[in-house]
Amino acid sequence: MKRKLKVLALFDAIAPTTIDQDLSAELATEDWKTERDVLAALGALGHTTEYLAIHDDLDLLRQKLNAFQPDVIFNLADQFKNNRAFDQGIASFLEMQGVPFTGCGSSGLMLCKHKGISKKILGYHRIHVPEFALIPRTKKPVRPKRLKFPILVKPLKEEASLGISQASFVENDEQFRERVVFIHEKWQQDVIAEEYIEGRELYVSVMGNHRLRVFPIRELVFREVPPDEPKIATYKAKWDEEYRKRWGLENQFAEGLDAALTRRIETACKRIYHLLTIDGYGRIDLRMKAGGEVYFIEANPNPILAADEDFAALGDEGRAQLARGRIAKASVCTGQFRRACRRERPG
Repeated sequence: MKRKLKVLALFDAIAPTTIDQDLSAELATEDWKTERDVLAALGALGHTTEYLAIHDDLDLLRQKLNAFQPDVIFNLADQFKNNRAFDQGIASFLEMQGVPFTGCGSSGLMLCKHKGISKKILGYHRIHVPEFALIPRTKKPVRPKRLKFPILVKPLKEEASLGISQASFVENDEQFRERVVFIHEKWQQDVIAEEYIEGRELYVSVMGNHRLRVFPIRELVFREVPPDEPKIATYKAKWDEEYRKRWGLENQFAEGLDAALTRRIETACKRIYHLLTIDGYGRIDLRMKAGGEVYFIEANPNPILAADEDFAALGDEGRAQLARGRIAKASVCTGQFRRACRRERPG
């Protein structure tokens, strides 16, 4: 893509903002590393870039669109009013405005957020998923007899492993009831309970709309976790650096996967990506048994794009910087492609 574009980088803010905003202080912090990395990549590509962080005012976004007239929006806003459930609403607003944007559209965000619906869709299409059940807040916390222990008990619609801890791993009905009640009360949402799949934790990043690119398979390894302990991607396992060091947790490129198995995993992830109507970019989380049988756990549209995260990382920092630029370029292209598809669609 040689043409230089006007790109609006869209962020979310934890408090109300104004049209004239200076985020230089925020962009210097670790919490804003994704936004900082993406802005750096867009700048390196030569695009004219402005940014806007929104909290609870879509009219602010409308004003910015009218004033800046961007060719494409690089959408990094994954919550509205501090609620991640509303990320699909932002995508819907952009779709209704007819503005091309990067990342996943509203339908893919909705399907992937509901872990039960996504598993039902994929199970129907003969993709392996763990045996699971939904326990609404209006129902008693009783385990369906078809669910066999051990079981993972999780919030139905949370992201980033929120609500997942070692206590999510239950081995009897008393533990099951306690954890279900805890999630119902603490997280104020329904529960998904699924049979625990013993095996390797694999992450597969995919980019594109129709023609897909699959990135090298990544893995969360548990070096210091005792063999008889469950290996779970808990919230602490993902985000607590001291916890990760203590238990030898590390994200790395998956080792020991032969070419045939790798192709099978990549093919399955492409099917998952399309079946869940993901576009732009996404990450598929899998568990693989010792015999090579692969199970879908969840899909994550719009994963974190910071240079040191699984989606962007390609090894050393130099290659990570290269990946960052390529991802920014490809994401802008997919946003433009979404607009082209709309124009070509028969009325």
